[in-house]
Amino acid sequence: MKINEVEALVGIPKKNIRFYESEGLLKPERSSNGYRDYSEEEAEILRRIKLLRKLGVPLEEIRKMQSGTHTVGDGMRRHLITLERDMENLKQSIQFCSALADCRERLMDLDAAALLAEMESMELSGTTFQNKQRQDVRIRYVAPVTITLLTVLLMGGLAALILWGTSVDPAGAPPFALVLVLMGMPAVVIGGVVLALFQRIQEIGKGEEDDARQF
Repeated sequence: MKINEVEALVGIPKKNIRFYESEGLLKPERSSNGYRDYSEEEAEILRRIKLLRKLGVPLEEIRKMQSGTHTVGDGMRRHLITLERDMENLKQSIQFCSALADCRERLMDLDAAALLAEMESMELSGTTFQNKQRQDVRIRYVAPVTITLLTVLLMGGLAALILWGTSVDPAGAPPFALVLVLMGMPAVVIGGVVLALFQRIQEIGKGEEDDARQF
């Protein structure tokens, strides 16, 4: 099966399927033309992964169960400990928020230092509070943009070199059709790289990598 067929069959997006493959959880065969060829066995593996991820089981735990290091029962018992700990942390957060819900102060009048000290005391006792911070994704744009600029400069320089060579010695220049072909190659590369950059920017903006890791 092609990846599109597996996506439709199992209900897991292609980006997630590729992510699981990169994590070593999936190893499809390659056909003679180089395309991934997914069997029913791979589809069943994806169903199991989907089931466990819906339950919040970490990829590392899934990997151990898949390799046989842990049984399903082993993995679930370990995961239950994590869920119970998360539940206790959530209860503590709810209690803290409930106390603040009765607060009549404006934010500018809130004694944040005292509240943070109380939270830190609770953390020393084992409570873990959620720390919601949105990662600045601008750094993710640096690599693709840099690679695109370097490629455009390199291919543009190559095209300029070809033009310069034909203008310096018109008599010894190759046929015009060949010059067009030579000029077209850098143009195609530049177009492909710019298109890839555009797609990459869209992926970053939509948070597709994060979605894949959380699925």
